[in-house]
Amino acid sequence: MNTIPLRRRPLLALPALSAISTLAAALALTVGASVAQAQSTAPLRIILPVGPGSGVDVIARSAQLALSKALGGQPVVIENLPGAGGITGTQAIVKAAPDGNTIGIVSNNHAVNPSVFKKMPYDGIADLTPISVVGGSHFVLVVNPAKVPAKNAKELQAFLKAKPDGYNYGSSGNGTIIHLAGEMFVDAAGVQIRHIPYKGMGPMISDVIGGQVELGVAAVQAVQSHLKSGTLRAIGVMGKQRAASLPDLPTIAEQGFPDVDVAGWFAFVAPKGLPPVQVKRLHEAVVAAFNDPEVKAAMLKQDNFINPSTPEAALQFFKTEQDRYARLVKKAGITLE
Repeated sequence: MNTIPLRRRPLLALPALSAISTLAAALALTVGASVAQAQSTAPLRIILPVGPGSGVDVIARSAQLALSKALGGQPVVIENLPGAGGITGTQAIVKAAPDGNTIGIVSNNHAVNPSVFKKMPYDGIADLTPISVVGGSHFVLVVNPAKVPAKNAKELQAFLKAKPDGYNYGSSGNGTIIHLAGEMFVDAAGVQIRHIPYKGMGPMISDVIGGQVELGVAAVQAVQSHLKSGTLRAIGVMGKQRAASLPDLPTIAEQGFPDVDVAGWFAFVAPKGLPPVQVKRLHEAVVAAFNDPEVKAAMLKQDNFINPSTPEAALQFFKTEQDRYARLVKKAGITLE
């Protein structure tokens, strides 16, 4: 690089250089202050509106160390606050200070609750700041092979139509996404079948295996071993895409029911009013954490698919999900106190 000796520079240039240096210093201080404001020495608290050992809990703990690393070593603490279909924990997220030290992970029930509960203590869209819809998991329609001879969705439809109200399907509880997934197939197939709610997916799966109910919808990872042993038979994947762990199992939509489209999803959110610098910081950390090779391997093992969205796309996704579940809830007549 060629340099000009100082003695050859016009004297008038010196004040200009001084002004530029002053401006650069001021900008550096401003940027440094913004970065410092975004950083935190306090632990990042992640509130989960679900119990320990649930699918969302396993996801959060799989990414905990990677998220801490992405945040520059900031400790990450996970807190389970289950209850009321996720309302208890989500309310704690809503009430937290918007300082970037408290976030949460919500899933499908977050979009379902406004339609099934007569009163909500918060607005699931207006009272939260979306960070990212990170990914999800596949649901599968399963039957007891000793009770149901059907091997695909059309055969199941014919089997159920032959004896209206003669069979039962189980769910993980009234108003849950598993309940709505079952209703989605019932509506699309035009069949009549009694809904039996359980207190969780585990008891429901046990009763499908035991023959107390003939069929149900479950997360793929929750029934993998039963599908391999033959105690359950998979009819089809409930979403639009096949599950990586069951590549030969077609979706229900592929089998002639295009309106059946439901998959589990999970998203990071923060309290309302989170400053943009904090939204950016947390979004980048979440994306980095779920791109970590070890986390990606853990997600694949759990049959989760990962495709982090932007905060803006997450907001639109929440609105779309809430609207479509509202229509299904109204059609099925589902209400909770």
